[in-house]
Amino acid sequence: MTFQNRTIFITGASRGIGEAIALKLAAAGANIVIAAKSVEEDPRLGGTIYSVAQAVEQAGGKALPVQVDIRDEAQIQQAIQQAAEKFGGIDVLINNASAIQLTNTEQTPAKRFDLMHSINVRGTFLVTQHCIPYLKKGNNPHILTLSPPVNLDPKWLGPHVAYTITKYNMSMLALGWAEELKQYGIAANSLWPATTIATAAVRNLLGGEALIQRSRKPSIIADATYHILSKPATSCTGNNFIDEAVLKAEGITDFAQYDVTPGGKLYPDLFL
Repeated sequence: MTFQNRTIFITGASRGIGEAIALKLAAAGANIVIAAKSVEEDPRLGGTIYSVAQAVEQAGGKALPVQVDIRDEAQIQQAIQQAAEKFGGIDVLINNASAIQLTNTEQTPAKRFDLMHSINVRGTFLVTQHCIPYLKKGNNPHILTLSPPVNLDPKWLGPHVAYTITKYNMSMLALGWAEELKQYGIAANSLWPATTIATAAVRNLLGGEALIQRSRKPSIIADATYHILSKPATSCTGNNFIDEAVLKAEGITDFAQYDVTPGGKLYPDLFL
């Protein structure tokens, strides 16, 4: 399935995994909607919607940078309308935007609890809700949500239950949409990495540079995304994918190319 002229709406695409996905699909000829908050670069994070838009154009795709806070329904509606007007519709939605805080119950302030739920759960739901009318008319329409398989092992709930339940909610939404939207030929899946990924969140919130060196590059998620979205929407739906498994199914077994530190010991990601 070609990506030429397919329109991909990506939340949180101003850096990291969202940017890597944008560039991979742009190189295949897609139109990329970079929907994120960052319009001025934060040195701790890097990247803005404009820097990614420039990179998308250089990679061979067409870009629409649009500032949107997915906690604001009006901004969501405006961004989706802009995308549809510029490119004639929306074929793929990638729910990548997410907030993280790995703290236990006593150490999680109400405002952080609310932030994670308003972005990870409510934001993902509302962006998808408002994209559905366009996806119904889309070319091989897919919804892909960056969230883990639901794993009720208490070790993933005990240390940071507030964050964990928001990510599981995202995966359950994906499974629900697969069932709800199959009558329209719209696929819905989730995708999660087998190892930590070298992103600003890992550097700033999880383990610093030491963990970055034990991580993989965001390109592994981008490559897995490419293969998922290449599949027929009518048959590839209702899955909680892991990046390694997706690539192995495509005959890709050399994962060393994705290592930040070649040959280094990798750190398994959360929830696996």
